[in-house]
Amino acid sequence: MPSALLTDPLQTCTVAADVPLDAESQSWIERLGAPGAERDAASAELHALLLRAARFEIGRRAATAPDLRGPALDDLAHQCAVDALMAILRKLGDFRGESRFTTWAYKFALLEAAVAVRRRGWQGREVPLEPEAWDVLAAGGTSPHDDAEAGELLAAVSDAIGRDLTPHQRRVLLAVAVQDVPIDVLAQRLGTTRGALYKTIHDARRRLRAALAAQGLSPERETPTP
Repeated sequence: MPSALLTDPLQTCTVAADVPLDAESQSWIERLGAPGAERDAASAELHALLLRAARFEIGRRAATAPDLRGPALDDLAHQCAVDALMAILRKLGDFRGESRFTTWAYKFALLEAAVAVRRRGWQGREVPLEPEAWDVLAAGGTSPHDDAEAGELLAAVSDAIGRDLTPHQRRVLLAVAVQDVPIDVLAQRLGTTRGALYKTIHDARRRLRAALAAQGLSPERETPTP
């Protein structure tokens, strides 16, 4: 558990260099950047590809949202395809050619579909934002089967959460890392953005790591050596 609280996704991002585009990808970029009817035709063609990708991903995840059947599934897929298309058109300049254009574009549809299904699955469900989540974490090290070092680390993390984090940082970090609330669902409920929440989590984890370092502890000690 401590490593889940302390691992920072913002520190794992990399940016690839530009590479020459294949002919198909270059054609997509040129057509989508062209004026008038050519751009409209390319957008319609891309929308059809995105719609297939969204339908696939929603169907794959539909078990988590039992009401997603028939027309409801199709309506959500169309919505996701449109949202993905708008995002792609806004970010055409970000395409660097590390993969084929269609592979890059599919990811937008898959992400939109995944987010939409997660949000639908949390409709009507309470998002835990109260200190009870902290109590669950604090009680996590009391099992007689816990390793002594792991228990010490867990207790130190729990103390640091209560002492060194702001109430907002504590609520966000525990909701995401302990209660498994999807980041997009939490952003929607709090009326903020994914980026703002990632920044909050980044700052919270930095504070926790500093607090542990001051005590001579490290999250790498969580798993004992056999």
